[in-house]
Amino acid sequence: MSQQSADMVLSSNAVFTGLSNQPEPASIAIKDNKIVAVGSDEEIKPYIGENTKIHQFHDELIMPGFHDFHLHLMDGAVTMNSADLFPARSEEEALEIIREFAESRPEAPWIIGSTWDAGYWDTQELPTRHSLDRILPDRPALLYHAEGHYVWVNSKALEIANITRHTENPPYGIIGRDENGEPNGILYEKAMDAVIRHAYDFTKEQKRELFKDFSTHAASLGITSVHDLFATESMEMLYDYELFKEFEDKEELTTRIHVWPALNGDLERAKKLRDTYQSDKLRMSGLKQFIDGVITARTAYLLEPYADQPETRGETSFPADTIKKWVVDADKEGFSIRFHAIGDGAIRLALDAYEEAQKTNGKRDSRHSVEHVEVIHPDDISRFKELGVTVSMQPDHFAMSERGVYTDRIGPEREKYVFPIHTLQETGANLAFGTDFPIDVLDPLVQIHRAVTRIDSSGKEVWHPHERITLADALKAYTAGSAYGAFREQELGTLEEGKLADIVVLDRNLFEIPAEEIPDAKVQLTVFDGKIIFSNTGAEKKK
Repeated sequence: MSQQSADMVLSSNAVFTGLSNQPEPASIAIKDNKIVAVGSDEEIKPYIGENTKIHQFHDELIMPGFHDFHLHLMDGAVTMNSADLFPARSEEEALEIIREFAESRPEAPWIIGSTWDAGYWDTQELPTRHSLDRILPDRPALLYHAEGHYVWVNSKALEIANITRHTENPPYGIIGRDENGEPNGILYEKAMDAVIRHAYDFTKEQKRELFKDFSTHAASLGITSVHDLFATESMEMLYDYELFKEFEDKEELTTRIHVWPALNGDLERAKKLRDTYQSDKLRMSGLKQFIDGVITARTAYLLEPYADQPETRGETSFPADTIKKWVVDADKEGFSIRFHAIGDGAIRLALDAYEEAQKTNGKRDSRHSVEHVEVIHPDDISRFKELGVTVSMQPDHFAMSERGVYTDRIGPEREKYVFPIHTLQETGANLAFGTDFPIDVLDPLVQIHRAVTRIDSSGKEVWHPHERITLADALKAYTAGSAYGAFREQELGTLEEGKLADIVVLDRNLFEIPAEEIPDAKVQLTVFDGKIIFSNTGAEKKK
């Protein structure tokens, strides 16, 4: 026998390699951390030795590990241990969830919650600090709106952060105020930072626990690679890349982490990080920044004014000239760049900045990216492919905001180009999917389901059926698309010989079930770097 025997073989009637649009029967041989062969049972037989573990599946789907192209790792880990306010349908219901949560954690110094959305409440009115003060007079509370661009806090939190009627708005931030000029308990964009700094002051040991929680959760969902993107200055205190390194050194990492610190003009720091983190499990992949906010808060930057508030069209987080200079300089140093851009004005500015970098520095394979791409001007649709820019989207986002509220903001003309996933994919641009966890749950199947069905927030209506994509294309966007966006298509994203063995097995073949059942599928097995990191199966047997 010429070749060494495999450590493990996975077989199923439904293997989606990502190289075609349908699953087919196959076996995959794994040795150390790589796939050594993919083929029929007959072709794989020579790889089976006496110590080879064989996992025989029947119609369960084997596919490449999920590769989440956009999330906030430690921030998400904090949220996993926080109050989930998404089910609330009124301010009173939200308060009840918060009260119960606070009672269940008497020792927690801060009460942290997330994903409330007044667009779903009976009154559709924003809450204030006063209602929170009734249930939490002495413990500070920090509650993130569903889109993460504004928070609801109580008086105690404002006091700790030293925010009073005399506090001025920070650049690109707004302190919500009542008619008397007093802070009302809503903080927008960078005004959140003063509170987050105090709430997120964790010890090293607490951070370790948070990271372990995240890793276990990701493994159970079949996620083998993630992109950890800069969120806000205040979150930087959570961004402990040394912590990730500590896990890597102890060989305890169970997901490949690609970090994207802030694009802010400090290229010396960026180069240091790039030199420090360069392994196949932990690497600094490039730089990320915000151009705008979100539609519901009217902080997304539009080319024309908001339909329901004609005096504003949002603003950019930094002046356009600054953004362009940062991009040209970072691009010259070979960095890949990603911009949060939701409004058509922001998307255009991101593409303009990338175009300027190309003109100034010459064309290169830069793989810059635009994150979210929610409301695009039709003239900009073709530019992604032309400039080689990745379309980074989170399909479930369009079902998270109440559709009526969202369309009221932008009006009927712009509404035609909302989350144009299929249109952008048809241009031939690279499409990569993620969750934006903790803005949304970490489960990839939620995003896949939404991309395939386009069902809106009502759970019944389809929003732009022509923007649906096929299941195969959705899975590719979550595997090969993300790998390509990270310059890792030679190692990740498809199941083929020579690639890293990052593989997931689902309990059913997604191609054979009705689309509405996609989110019900569960992970049976997750293989990361050739090792089983999650198993929910008794299908293993020795031969």
